[in-house]
Amino acid sequence: MTTWLREETTPYEILHALRGLDEGRHQPARVTEEGADWLASAIAEPRSLLALWEERPATPAVLPCGTAFDVVNVEPTFGRRMLDRLWAEGPGSGPVAIHRGRMLLFAAPGTAQRLPSLLDWEEWGQAVPRPLCHGTGDAVTIPPLTPHDTAGPRWLVAPDTRSPWLPGPEVLLWACVRAARAASAADVRVSIFPSTDPGANVYDVSRRR
Repeated sequence: MTTWLREETTPYEILHALRGLDEGRHQPARVTEEGADWLASAIAEPRSLLALWEERPATPAVLPCGTAFDVVNVEPTFGRRMLDRLWAEGPGSGPVAIHRGRMLLFAAPGTAQRLPSLLDWEEWGQAVPRPLCHGTGDAVTIPPLTPHDTAGPRWLVAPDTRSPWLPGPEVLLWACVRAARAASAADVRVSIFPSTDPGANVYDVSRRR
C-alpha cells in the first residue's frame, strides 16, 4: 500500500490546486494507507475492500454515507468558492473529491440532515446553489486511491489519516454564505452617475453659451 503515500498537503498547495481547478492543471492527490483505512471503515467488512485496493488501487468504490462521513455534493464553481473561504479564512476542509463534474465535500455524519434546514433558515439561502446532501441510506462513488486520469474522478484533498477532521453543518453553512457574498460582490457594478429616471426631461446643454 506504499504506492498510495504522498507528502503532507499544505494549505498553500490546496489553494494553488483550487486556482487551477477550472483548467484541470492541478496534480490529483493520492490517498495514504491511513486514509484508505478510514474510507474502508464506512463498510461492515473493511478488510475485503482493503484487500481489493491492495491488488488494484486504481479501482473506484461505492461507499455508504452516514457512519464514517456524510457528503455534500455541490456545483464545482460554487464549491471552489466555498473551499477558497474555508482554506483562506476558516478551519480548512475535510477530504474533497471531483466526480462527474461535481465537487464532493466529505462532512461529519449528520450534516446531510441539518445543512438543508440551516440553508432554508439563512437569509442567503436563496443565493446558494442547492447542494445535494448524502447521508444515512445514501451511497457515493469515490475516486480511485491512486490518480490515473486528471480528467476523470479524482481527489482534490485526499484522506491521509484514520481520523480526518470533517466540517459539520455550521461550518459548511458559513462557507456557503461567504461564497454567496463573494459571488454577489463580484456581480456588483459601481457607477459614478446616478440611475436615469425614465420620466425625467432631458435637455441638450451642448449649445449653451
